[in-house]
Amino acid sequence: MNIRKHFHPPARIALLIFFIFPVMPAHADDVDEFMNRAMLKHQIPGAVLKVVQNGTETKSACYGMANLELKVPVTMDTVFEIGSVTKQFTAACILLLQQDGKLSVEDPISKYLTNTPAIWSGIKIRHLLSHTSGIINYTKLDGFELRLHLTQEQFIARLALHPLVFSPGDSWDYSNSGYNLLGYIIGNVSGMSYWEFLQTRILKPLGMNSTNDREPSMLIPGRASGYEFKNHNPINRAYDLTDIFSAGAIISTAPDLVKWNAALDGESLLTHASKDLWWQPVHLNNGKIQNYGFGWFLDPTKNHRTIGHNGATSGFSASIQRFPDDSLTIVLLCNSDELAIATSLAREIAGIHFSHPEHK
Repeated sequence: MNIRKHFHPPARIALLIFFIFPVMPAHADDVDEFMNRAMLKHQIPGAVLKVVQNGTETKSACYGMANLELKVPVTMDTVFEIGSVTKQFTAACILLLQQDGKLSVEDPISKYLTNTPAIWSGIKIRHLLSHTSGIINYTKLDGFELRLHLTQEQFIARLALHPLVFSPGDSWDYSNSGYNLLGYIIGNVSGMSYWEFLQTRILKPLGMNSTNDREPSMLIPGRASGYEFKNHNPINRAYDLTDIFSAGAIISTAPDLVKWNAALDGESLLTHASKDLWWQPVHLNNGKIQNYGFGWFLDPTKNHRTIGHNGATSGFSASIQRFPDDSLTIVLLCNSDELAIATSLAREIAGIHFSHPEHK
């Protein structure tokens, strides 16, 4: 069947837009107006926003639709895929194991993984955390689809067929492969699965009850549908997904991510020493600095210090952006396939706060 037969012709686009973008709230502020314009411009079906200032939620807003076919609006309980925002959780699990004395980020990965190739012998855990291992990014390759359910051994064997892109520590290249390997290390060291360790040590203690694995076969109340756009028409996201495991398979809600954000301000989860490692820019072998820590980008926003990460999966974009010197955090989740759009909008919203004292 040709799915183009189901696309909305131009004459019906206005009706579709009505369902995607409901009327603005009666007391809409400049952030709401910005989001309304941005969602129309970028064709974002739905989004949820949380702004936290000085430890207090100063704005919570829902926009558009979680499901276009059923006309289900986004609510605070809507569950979105958060993609690579997952990486900061995976990095936190590694740092918790280091705090427990069960590993060190300076350990070679071969200490905790079996049948690793000889060319990986110089790779340490910190190289995986900082994208400096040189291991090829598997999401650019075929043979890693979710439907295959690769085992740890199969995943390593398939990666081992490829040479290193560079020697460990010589350069920086974003690699989901490293974060999947970290998930295996967490399981091997803890004696639990990655998901069990994550639930036991982070999600349950923080009360993040809506945060889980995105496994498509699971029934997830409130799960948003992901959308891509083709010829300016929305289509359901691709069904043959890549298995992104501990590199990007977490689903969550904006309220849960606010709980996560709050835990980062104290020592209930990680010590100050661990967070210093977490948020320290990586130094390459040649002394150059890359603005990436362990699962966090560290590029400034409008000259304001920023600790954040974007997440992108098929049909979804997510972002958490922390501005520590301003005691400001922006969480934005949406069911759009535009790469990094959530981070772009979150940083623009931060700019509104920087420019308007009334938001502080």
